[in-house]
Formats: sequence, C-alpha cells, structure tokens
Amino acid sequence: MVAASEPVRSLIDYLMRQAIEKSQILVVPHGHFYKYLEPFGLEDLNGKTVITSTAYDDRIDYLKEKGVDVIIDTTPKLLKNVVGVSVLEAILMVAMDVPPGTGSDDELLEIISIMKMDPRVIYGGGEAKRVNRFAYIVHPPTQEFLKKIKPIEVLSDVAPGLMGTVEKAMAYVPPFVYSKISGITSDTGVEAEGWLIALGETPAQMQARGPEHATKRILEAAKLARGLGAQIMGIGMLPKAMKDTSLEVAKFAVLPITTGNSYFASAALWAAAEAVRRLDLNKKRKSGNTLHAKAMVIGATGAVGRICSHLLATAFEEVHLVGRNIAKLLALQESILSEAPGVKLHVSTRADTHLSEMDLIVATSLGAKKVLDIMQVKPGCVITDINLPMIFTRDDTAKRPDVLVIKGGEIRLPGDGAEMGDIGLPPGIVYAGLAETIILALEGRFEVYTVGSSPQWDKVREIYRLGLKHGMKLAAISGVDGIFSEDEIARVREYALKERSNA
Repeated sequence: MVAASEPVRSLIDYLMRQAIEKSQILVVPHGHFYKYLEPFGLEDLNGKTVITSTAYDDRIDYLKEKGVDVIIDTTPKLLKNVVGVSVLEAILMVAMDVPPGTGSDDELLEIISIMKMDPRVIYGGGEAKRVNRFAYIVHPPTQEFLKKIKPIEVLSDVAPGLMGTVEKAMAYVPPFVYSKISGITSDTGVEAEGWLIALGETPAQMQARGPEHATKRILEAAKLARGLGAQIMGIGMLPKAMKDTSLEVAKFAVLPITTGNSYFASAALWAAAEAVRRLDLNKKRKSGNTLHAKAMVIGATGAVGRICSHLLATAFEEVHLVGRNIAKLLALQESILSEAPGVKLHVSTRADTHLSEMDLIVATSLGAKKVLDIMQVKPGCVITDINLPMIFTRDDTAKRPDVLVIKGGEIRLPGDGAEMGDIGLPPGIVYAGLAETIILALEGRFEVYTVGSSPQWDKVREIYRLGLKHGMKLAAISGVDGIFSEDEIARVREYALKERSNA
C-alpha cells in the first residue's frame, strides 16, 4: 500500500508543479496553508500572486522567502494584529449592537462596504509595481525550426524521411506554450511578462490550408493566452496571401490583437539608416540626425511605400520616390514636405534613372524585382528588402559582396534580465513584431493596434516613439541568412572601398 501511494503522490506533485508553472495567480486556503505550499520553492513561486485569508505575519514572511510577488489577504486588517474572519464578525456585531443570531449576511456586507474594509495587498519587494502581461504567437518558418521541439528533434534524427509528414501533422496540433518571457523592465519602471504561444504550422502549411484554418488556430491561441492572463496578443507576420486574416481575428478574438507590422516597418528603416552609418562611405558626414546620403523608395505610393517615404525623409538629406502614378507621387511629395520641409525630394516613374547614385534603396513590393537590378547599384549601397518572402535570394546577394542587402532590424528589450526560449536570436533580442506587442503591454495600451496588411503612418510614428520611451534599442541588422555580424558588415565595406578605388 505504501509502495503504491508513493508513485501516486509523486504524480500529484508533478501535476501540481506543472499547473503552478503555467499560473500567475494562486489561491491558497487558510487551513493547511503550509501543507499546501511545502512542496514548492523559490523556482515555483517566484513572481506569483497568492490570494489567501487571515495572512499572519509568519505566513507573509514565508511567502516572501519563496519569492511571491504580490500577497492578497482577503481578510481586512482592522487591528494591530491580524485576526480571523470570525473574530472580525463578532467585533462588528458587538459594535453595531446586533443581537446574536439576528444579523444577516447582507447587513454584514453593507457594513464592510460602508467602512471600506478592502482586502490587504502586500508586495513581496516592499513596494507596489505594475506588471502587464502579453502573449505572442510564433510558428516555425521551415521544417528545420520544428526540430527545436525536443520530441521532433529526436524523431528527425531517427527517421529524417518522416519530416514532411510531421510538418503536415503539426498544422493540426493545438496551440501550446512554447516559452515564458520574463525580466522585461521599461525605463519608466513598468514591467512586462508574457508567453510565446506556438502554432505548429509552417507558412507553407498555412497557405496550403487557407485563411479559415489559420484564423481558427489563432482564435484558439487567443483563448489560451487569455487563460494565462495575457492582456494583449501579437500574431506575428503572416504570408501575403493571408493579408486580411488579422482583420478577421481582431473581430472575434477574446483579447486585443496586433500584428507588429507598424514596428516592423519602423525597425526596418531604423536598421537601414544604421547600416548606411556603419558603412560610412560618404564623403560628406551627417549633420545632426540627418544623413548626407541619397535614398530611394521603389513602390513609394503603396501603403508600405508611403510610410517608408515619410520615415526616410526624417533621416536622409535626399529621397527619390518611385512609383507608377505621377499624380499620387506628387501628392505624396506635398504631404512629406509639409512634415519635413528641409528634405530634397524627387519623384519619378522610373527607378533606373538614378539607381546607380543611391546609398539606400528600399524595395516595398514584389514588383520591385522587375526594376531593381542588383548589378546596377553602386558599391556600398544598402538595399532594404521588406517583402515576405524577400525578393533577393542568397544567390543574388552573393553576386555583389560589396552591397549590403538587409530585411530588417531586431530589437533589444529593456532591462538586464529578459529571459525566454530560443527564437533564433541572441539573448534579450527579439523580432520587431514581438517588440511591438511588448511596447503596447508596457504602455498599458490593451487595444487592437496594427491589423490588416498595411500599417498606418501615424501608428508607425507613434510606436517608434513609445519604443524609445520604454527603452527599446536597435540591436542587430538582419539579412537573408540572419543577423549580420560586425565582421560581415566590415567585409562589405572593404569590398565597396576596393570597387570604388578601381572605378
């Protein structure tokens, strides 16, 4: 009997640990208080909120030692020492001269309300702090990323030929928590924590099954996120064929949604300007925050192109706007000059006229591939390809080792202790879409923010400023093969200098 009970007890403890790990708020009964909490230590209870009743001083100290962040005692503290609810009830009955057995629960509730006998809130760290919570959906871009899930990694080693079947099967696996994110502290003092919720389907499988399947899975993930305590959820980059999926999700999700596309656009141009600075190939140096360099936007009148044009006009001395409709180009020019009157703006329906003069070229649509010949740009040019998928491949970039082709910028989270599971980036660094979700959480903006395929200029500008407010920093510049190292950027610069000297 004893031998049989031990495995059962171990199983119960294991299940309890799993439940506590996924929970942020724990309700612990007054009776057998220590017995319930005895199996759990700092690693289990750190950062949690515990709700209990009649929390004596020794219980408060006990919870603090176990790292509990917030203690809510539902029993008001009217006297110097904590007393139980039965004693408090007796005191109230005597004070109100209510004969024994005649007072009703409603009368007691009225007294409690009038006297504002609120529950006690005790902060483990000694002071109140604000922690906002978020969730973000991640999905594997390729089969290789599925191997980050341990059982699949083992299966791929044993039977690599089954990975195609595994990829299809993962499209039907319910959403699950891939990792918790903690340790994010804004420059304003606000903290945020959240969860990465995994959908097992790759972009290829998403497109094969259509928007309805993806919408259903994301809505399931939203329910999971809300159950964990998230107040907003980011859904990440979706294939272009599903450009309206986020709109549909936003209508029916149980919590606010954002795609992260506003901050993605902002970070991409942030990275582009930083790339031009690092290459440092212009004879004329920057003046203040303005780069003495020439930039071109191909597809300038499109939704994303307009935003890129506005952003570049704030950072570059000269900007060329290329599009197919001259009337729209002229309207865009007027709009930009009203905000940035000092920039030199040019409009054209042809990209090739000044292509070879550009220090930065931004390709905002798949159609840019037809007019943007990488062999025609000058040595040291930075090309920003913000398409998904990118229009430039590894083979394309190999033809021009003196040109830097980037796709965006990655963001360093504020605070020294950000922790999360592996997302393919160095510790403390996240993709811009995830960063947008975190910024909104830190700001307490629990609202539908960026949805649809085209971000809005005012939101791109706003999210950039909010990011700076909370301490977000550009951490890395990414290309076809991931993050560029300092050595790789230096090599491009060396090739560019050599090509220019030979010209």
